[in-house]
Amino acid sequence: MLLADVLAVSAAVSATRSRTAKAQAIADLLRRAEDAEVEPVTAWLSGELRQGRLGLGWRTLSRLTGEPAAEPSLTVEALDAALTELATTSGPGSAGRRDALVGTVLSAATEQEQQFLVRLLTGELRQGALEGVVLDAVALAADVPAAAVRRAFMLSGRLPETAATALAGGVAALDAVQLQVGRPVRPMLASPGSSLDAALTDLGAEVTVEFKLDGARMQVHRDGDVVRVWTRTLREVTDGVPELVDRIRALPCDTAVLDGETLALDDDGRPRAFQDTMSRFGSDSADAGVLLSPFLFDVLHLDGRDLLDEPLAARLDALAGLLADDAHAALRMPGLRRPTAEQAAGVLDEALTAGHEGVVVKALDAPYAAGRRGKAWQKVKPVHSLDLVVLGAEWGYGRRSGKLSNIHLGARDPDDGEPVMVGKTFKGMTDELLEWQTATFPGLAAEQPPWGVLLRPELVVEIALDGAQRSPRYPGGVALRFARVLRYRPDKTAAEADTIDAVRALLAGG
Repeated sequence: MLLADVLAVSAAVSATRSRTAKAQAIADLLRRAEDAEVEPVTAWLSGELRQGRLGLGWRTLSRLTGEPAAEPSLTVEALDAALTELATTSGPGSAGRRDALVGTVLSAATEQEQQFLVRLLTGELRQGALEGVVLDAVALAADVPAAAVRRAFMLSGRLPETAATALAGGVAALDAVQLQVGRPVRPMLASPGSSLDAALTDLGAEVTVEFKLDGARMQVHRDGDVVRVWTRTLREVTDGVPELVDRIRALPCDTAVLDGETLALDDDGRPRAFQDTMSRFGSDSADAGVLLSPFLFDVLHLDGRDLLDEPLAARLDALAGLLADDAHAALRMPGLRRPTAEQAAGVLDEALTAGHEGVVVKALDAPYAAGRRGKAWQKVKPVHSLDLVVLGAEWGYGRRSGKLSNIHLGARDPDDGEPVMVGKTFKGMTDELLEWQTATFPGLAAEQPPWGVLLRPELVVEIALDGAQRSPRYPGGVALRFARVLRYRPDKTAAEADTIDAVRALLAGG
């Protein structure tokens, strides 16, 4: 298969807003792919590299891009082999070898292929085929239930491998993908809830109400004395969090897969700034000045027993047993099962008084499922907040002259198109944040018009708002009300931003 075949499908996917049409086009390509081509094709159409980040930037690629080839000849297999060689090239003289390798690949590509490769290698390939559409396409191509593909993807954590498994072995091979201690599971996420009363009405009496911390999501695996820790994006940070490793290693179990949050506390036990937590949890090295505390709220495996498919009530029972000793009780996320409305309000008040964000209401009968499928988990905060994509920024005026200030905000398109603009804001920005934006944004710019910068859709920012209102000004027909910046979210990707549907849900009477 030629790279040109992949480009043709990428263009077709970009040209339609129909999720069905996108999935069908990708499925048709996957059916034509040879076994060795399935993984790279799946990765590229998801906007990713099978080999992970290769450390190539715009300047390097611009310098190495020469005259394009006249006709398509670059094959998928040859390109994937070159990228694998690039990823494994290191040591003395590696910079020159890497440049030569990149130059050889680019010189074999046509002009359109060069443009595609530059965007792919820099992480800027946006073609309307995020993982949800590709998962649907894999199910179509392999003629298997989408649920089987989603489950295997959750357990393997790797979309290209899931596609290869589905196409090679069908349902039987997908069902054979099981939870493995030491291989991270894609996390289950909470949907925004409009209010505590609404969440309780929606989910009923069989719920647990737990603190929502202003921390970082973590997943911890233990196999004997070996403990490993991953972020919500499945990046391993074990070496940088020895205090978390020690706390998990002290638990009375042999094997476990645990889900929770971590955050830095001050001397009074109150949460430190979110940036303090992320400076540690997002780092590969320990900082003795900032200690992280674990708070566990779920267990997916315990001493040989997989718990993924069991209801949350059973998983919480297992977690309670694991943390029953007084020495470990502090590791449990605070909360209350089957509360009355008054008791649930008390949990929310307690969380806010302790300096946390709010609560998460969870259905006790729900199994563990990656992502935000359904509303079995709903997070409730007294002030609405959304995680949105930064699309651009304008030069400030007056006191903010010379600073990139007013940011343009986009919500994720649930059909995997480009983010949908929903407003702008310059509120909530400290001088330090303005300096950071001004220094950082030009390096992420897709364009730099006179009025500011248009950014590649990569940065996620958490925005507080009073609600939403209907507006013909923006393409989604909705705009934010009194939006202000809370913080940037380096722990989240644009694919994890809140959708335009979440913004519309905040409309009065909506």
